[in-house]
Amino acid sequence: MKPMNEKHLAILCRHMVELIGIHVDLLEEELGKAALDERILTAMLRVPRHLFVPEPLAHLAYEDRPLPIGFEKTISQPFMCALMMDLLDPEPGDIILEVGTGLGYQAAILAQLSEHVWSVEIVEELAVSAQARLNHLGYTNVRIRIGDGSRGWPEHAPYDKIVIAAAAEAVPVALLEQLKPAGRLVMPLGPADAQQLTTIDKDAGGVVRRRAVIPVRFSQLETVT
Repeated sequence: MKPMNEKHLAILCRHMVELIGIHVDLLEEELGKAALDERILTAMLRVPRHLFVPEPLAHLAYEDRPLPIGFEKTISQPFMCALMMDLLDPEPGDIILEVGTGLGYQAAILAQLSEHVWSVEIVEELAVSAQARLNHLGYTNVRIRIGDGSRGWPEHAPYDKIVIAAAAEAVPVALLEQLKPAGRLVMPLGPADAQQLTTIDKDAGGVVRRRAVIPVRFSQLETVT
């Protein structure tokens, strides 16, 4: 059998986005909406997801499931990535902090929807590979740091939006401090067996309000002691 070409992969990408739409429609009651922001879906159509997974898994890149990327990490299910981006609601002028770069797929989506993305990845090999992929594809408004994501990236704070692709029982204090007033943070919260994808909004006075959206299962946020 001959390998898939770019035309085949583009068809699979469109199919992936259509499946996301079906998934959202089925969860309308839980999500409070029947469709995601079209900006998010358009950005996902533009990002070649097969270039953000290990090469042997490229043919699986557009299936709606997580895939291993090494070091006991995964690239999130496309639906979950789309939902988190929709909840984050990035705007063109936003400065965004991402915790958990992986191989850079979510950062590539955010790069199209915001002014700049600062991303922190604890695994050096993933961070280096992600930056190389993003640079090669022309995403010049993403910078990656190797380090403990729970500490954020204070040099570039405060951030309009923060997204965390790993779970914790509480929002790390440093990340709340680095979120602007009127900003939003999206992450899975709760113990391993009872996580909820959650939005955390900080009002102009610094008061924090949480909203649990749906049950999820993410790996735990790694920290450096």
